[in-house]
Amino acid sequence: MSTRLRPPTCPQVVQIGVHSGGGLRRPAFPNVLCGHRDTGLSVPCGRQRPNSCSVRRSPPSSRTSPARSGVVGAPARRWRYPVAVADEFSRPTATAPAYDRQPPQDVAAEQSVLGGMLLSKDAIADVVEVLHGADFYRPAHQVIFDCIIDLYGRGEPADAITVAAELNRTDQLSKMGGAVYLHTLIASTPTAANAGYYAAIVAEQAVLRRLVEAGTRVVQLGYGAAGGKGDVDDIVDRAQQEIYDVTEKRMSEDYSRLEDVLQPTMDELDAIASRGGTARGVPTGIRDLDELTNGLQAGQMVVIAARPGVGKSTLGLDIARSATVKHGMPACIFSLEMSKHEITMRLLSAEAKVPLHHMRAGTLSDEDWAKLARRMGEVADAPLYIDDSPNMTMMEIRAKARRLKQRNDLKLIVIDYLQLMTSGKKVESRQQEVSEFSRALKLLAKELEVPVIAMSQLNRGSEQRQDKKPMLSDLRESGSIEQDADMVMMIHREDMYEKESPRAGEADIMLVKHRNGPTANVTVAFQGHYSRFVDMAN
Repeated sequence: MSTRLRPPTCPQVVQIGVHSGGGLRRPAFPNVLCGHRDTGLSVPCGRQRPNSCSVRRSPPSSRTSPARSGVVGAPARRWRYPVAVADEFSRPTATAPAYDRQPPQDVAAEQSVLGGMLLSKDAIADVVEVLHGADFYRPAHQVIFDCIIDLYGRGEPADAITVAAELNRTDQLSKMGGAVYLHTLIASTPTAANAGYYAAIVAEQAVLRRLVEAGTRVVQLGYGAAGGKGDVDDIVDRAQQEIYDVTEKRMSEDYSRLEDVLQPTMDELDAIASRGGTARGVPTGIRDLDELTNGLQAGQMVVIAARPGVGKSTLGLDIARSATVKHGMPACIFSLEMSKHEITMRLLSAEAKVPLHHMRAGTLSDEDWAKLARRMGEVADAPLYIDDSPNMTMMEIRAKARRLKQRNDLKLIVIDYLQLMTSGKKVESRQQEVSEFSRALKLLAKELEVPVIAMSQLNRGSEQRQDKKPMLSDLRESGSIEQDADMVMMIHREDMYEKESPRAGEADIMLVKHRNGPTANVTVAFQGHYSRFVDMAN
């Protein structure tokens, strides 16, 4: 809808003034609108006579008001044409800004939801999947909803009579409007069959309210940063988190009663038992390792550590390949070391069993091409996302991971590797910076509820010992990696140090830390020409 700043017959725009008996009364706000000679403004409208302006005007008002000129009693004139205003930046708006707006809400939909729940237990089941008590705008509706859910959970009927009795027992009935209001809810409900649709409306309004609240907090963060109260990158990250929480509807309380957690835990144990002891996790693709870990679990930070050239990137890619190609789980690799083309080449080599050096040298045989063609379709369908942006900061990784989680339901994150990350700001020491990365990755795993695999370099300590096997203390640049990680895997290949070793082609994946299970060594075969680790049985 277009807004005209002035009537078509008048070319003048001046400061607002209201004629009041020959004087000019100061406007309530410093905006502008069209001015006419016969309104008492100082700038004429361009006509020869005051009455020649063609703009229609209403009859004089009977109300009078004092003017600065001292003339009292003359009626103020009011106009019928649409009045447009311009803000302090000279951008026209239809009306002045409204500062008394209520938060997004739909009380009628809330009443229909509650009325439907009071009429039908099937409606309760539909609504519970969509709404929580905090989604209601009116506090009384929140209390009534919680009461209905409580009765429903105990297997008792939830109608106007039983809910009124329960509210009366807890001395809340009168605050809710009495039993009469419960019957009003029922009467205002068109049909209980549509309760699920009404609930969706209420949920949408709740999300909008949270978005308004998040926007307010983001504004406060911005003004705080402008006043020198915080680092800009941290402020941007916190602002992204505010919006992410709204879009993911993760507005739950920070605490939970043990009573509320016990039943879901028992359900999980029952589900694990029904699957023959295999937990729901991201499979690594190595059978013995999966038996030890039950797969990589949501919220875990997993560190794969080794000296350069031993195969930590290969193992990380193997796990990502198992998740995406074999099991269709979306995963993302943030590679600060290899390009996306090199990663793709390694993945094709491992899947098609085509020697990697043949691919790099361009000496593929007809059989190699046939192998690649057979595996190309399945590999192309794998939900694997690769980001090889150089000098990625923790904030960039976090923002991209959140977006992938929201859009593609991400199940695994792989970062190659930890010591190549940068914070983009000055720090006291590199050790402190890596410690911050380690902690941030653990928090990211918990926030997105996915396992995060971080590759890490080892220092030269293992090479200076008689026994070349790595230890936890060999983790480079930070002891906090050991502290933050739920699982630490170290790779040891004896033939790296002893060329005549009888264990040539073998590797030990040493599970040196396992927060939720035993530690052990898993022996696998290292097929360097295919760039992969496989079970010894294979």
